Amino acid sequence: MTADPPAGGAQPGPPAGSAQAAPPVGGARSEPPDLRLAGLAVAAWLTALAGLHLGSRATLLVAGTGAGLTAIGAAHLLGRLGRPRAMVRRYGWVAVAVGLGVVCGGAATAARLAVRDAPAIGALAEQRAPITADLVVRDDPRPIRSAGRPGMLLVSSELVRLTGPDGRRIHASVRLLVLATDPAWRGLLPGQRLTVDGRLGVPRGGDLTAAVLSTNDPPERHGAPSWAQRAAGTLRTGLQRACAPLPDDPGGLLPGLVVGDTSRLPPAVEADFQATGMTHLNAVSGSNVAIVVGAVLLLARWSRAGPWLAAALCGVALVGFVILVRPSPSVVRAATMGAIGLAALAAGRPRAALPALAAAVTVLVLVDPELAGDPGFALSVLATGGLLLLAPRWRDGLRRRGVPPGLAEALAVPAAAQLACGPVVAGISGTVSLVAVPANLLAVPAIAPATVLGVLAAMVSPIWPAGAEFVAWLASWPAWWLVLIARQGARLPGGTVPWPGGVPGALLLTGLTVALLTAVRRPLVRRLVAVVGVAAVLGALPVRLLAAGWPPAGWVVVACAVGQGDALVLPVDPGRAVVVDAGPEPGAVDGCLRRLGVREVPLLVISHFHADHVGGVAGVFRGRRVGAVLTPSSTDPENGRDLVRAAAIGGRAALRTTVAGARHPVGGVDLLVLGPPYPLAGTRSDPNNNSLVLRATVAGVRILLAGDAETEEQHAMVARAAPGQLRADVLKVAHHGSAYQDQGFLDAVRPTVALVPVGTGNTYGHPSPGLLAHLGRSGVRVLRTDTDGDVAAVRTGDGLAVARRGVPAGRRP
Repeated sequence: MTADPPAGGAQPGPPAGSAQAAPPVGGARSEPPDLRLAGLAVAAWLTALAGLHLGSRATLLVAGTGAGLTAIGAAHLLGRLGRPRAMVRRYGWVAVAVGLGVVCGGAATAARLAVRDAPAIGALAEQRAPITADLVVRDDPRPIRSAGRPGMLLVSSELVRLTGPDGRRIHASVRLLVLATDPAWRGLLPGQRLTVDGRLGVPRGGDLTAAVLSTNDPPERHGAPSWAQRAAGTLRTGLQRACAPLPDDPGGLLPGLVVGDTSRLPPAVEADFQATGMTHLNAVSGSNVAIVVGAVLLLARWSRAGPWLAAALCGVALVGFVILVRPSPSVVRAATMGAIGLAALAAGRPRAALPALAAAVTVLVLVDPELAGDPGFALSVLATGGLLLLAPRWRDGLRRRGVPPGLAEALAVPAAAQLACGPVVAGISGTVSLVAVPANLLAVPAIAPATVLGVLAAMVSPIWPAGAEFVAWLASWPAWWLVLIARQGARLPGGTVPWPGGVPGALLLTGLTVALLTAVRRPLVRRLVAVVGVAAVLGALPVRLLAAGWPPAGWVVVACAVGQGDALVLPVDPGRAVVVDAGPEPGAVDGCLRRLGVREVPLLVISHFHADHVGGVAGVFRGRRVGAVLTPSSTDPENGRDLVRAAAIGGRAALRTTVAGARHPVGGVDLLVLGPPYPLAGTRSDPNNNSLVLRATVAGVRILLAGDAETEEQHAMVARAAPGQLRADVLKVAHHGSAYQDQGFLDAVRPTVALVPVGTGNTYGHPSPGLLAHLGRSGVRVLRTDTDGDVAAVRTGDGLAVARRGVPAGRRP
């Protein structure tokens, strides 16, 4: 039981809060799990996943192959091929189930793909045609970070009808992804019908989205949302009002714990939860469902209600909770996963939980094949399966070794969930967390009280606001404990280790996990694994803590890997550094500064106010004293300027502007402003061409920080600069390595090392292949944050060297 991953490319974790959902297993002997439906579920799931990438025709071919396998399995089952009856009983139904899963999964996915790939809509998307769309909102609008369009919202919707540029109407029920910038989209609820004008685009593929609609217009609403959505809105608003008097950290976290509302969650708390593998708590998950329904089940058992009455009461609680958190597809899925174990337990048949899980997976995948490729769905299923298959055995094993029952349960549940979810988490994040299990274990006692009290506060809020505030105050104490755990866990050095990302990394960790689980069945191997594991931790962890190798000795500048954005760090003293730009989001720049051990920023320089340079400004202030903020005289765009101003005021930092020719010494760092030499207007991008361009001197090394200066500003600096003034050893390449570079400017700088802060898979074509080729021909050593991570220029006894995070510094190129 876990949560859907949140918007912005953030790290998901397993649901330790599901401890309350694990049904207790009585007796000393545990019966083997019922796996008869597992083949059906796995086959349908994998077939649907393959179909999303293969297309409708190939998927139909796979389904036909599955039909043949089903026929062969049926023949085995009926004994027509002379197989022994025992073999038929053992494997026949499994073969038939696998074949049926392939047939059903392939047929359902192919049918949905055929609708998705309708030629009429595809042609309009290819042409990027302007259209008018009638649609139905499927999920809550989610903010996404975009350097080019700040304030952008992503809205999942179902298309009902569209009107093309020629006036022709097309009726189609396909999924449409809306990218909107108007604030009027924020208040929409699932089920809302509306009309909007926009321009179609081609989707990225791998799901059931037929097209992407980009719009800057507000939607035209038709009618009101359903009563369930209105009721949910009233309760959610009441919970927010009840949490308003609380401190920011627990007050912002509590609505996320209860109903998945993270609108008031401070970025610092969000980043801490991501770093410690607790981010699943910030959204509605199966664990939330299990806690609420489990509380009802305990009350029913306490009042001596029978199994069926208890199950009925749990069902009513489940429906009410889904209404409270809004019955969007993700919430319905989480409710399905979270209710499986408790429903089986309430009915008096705990062994039916695993077949129920397999049946639920099959039904959900057939109804919505897109779930097969959703990481949140995989995490939900794997965590639930881990709780049903692994946790009971581990708990019973601990109890047989003298561990108290409550402690055994608390240890087994998060460990089983972590192990089951580990491969997917590693594939998504490219890391394996070492603190996730202990952090989630410490969080277990606080999750249920915070959730139950938060739900009670929401239910009371419409009729007794003062009582709701009191209950929310009670809930804030366990919420504060969760904040404290996440904060301390995120600050532990060596909390995560790098791991291959993507499908290869997930498969590698899956293979290692299965091999480990199989091997430890033998006592000798189990003891050997335990000894080797303890020795590895005791041997490697001190080395990682004391000799992590980052930052490298003698570093003079680090370009942080913050995605598609800039964040540069110049060392002043141990623990103190000048920071130039803050990247697109707070967590990334804060993580980079933590890795560098920066506790104080005497000067934060903002080159210009685009979101990819100022969106993370709160991360620089997070837990650090910032002395002053230096900005250009140009204030465009104003939303970026307002964000920086608010951060400076909130952090009690002096806010100053600067111009070309000004010098700003900070300890051993000497900053000279070189550009813009005068205000530029009418250029391709005035904000970019009015970026501050700085020449920093650190330990005798000249570093040119070019912001997002494009051809016009670079040319103007070359024309106004004194001979040799632009010369530098290290160049922070302007505008993420875009093609808009002035040849004379590059020739004047003549760097030895070039640092390119750029985001992986960006849609801008950065960095330009032509620029990289030119730098290479000039003998410049180029380091990119999208491929190298955090990168540094290092002053050594032999001259200038370079380093990547975790890679020893290389010699001078």
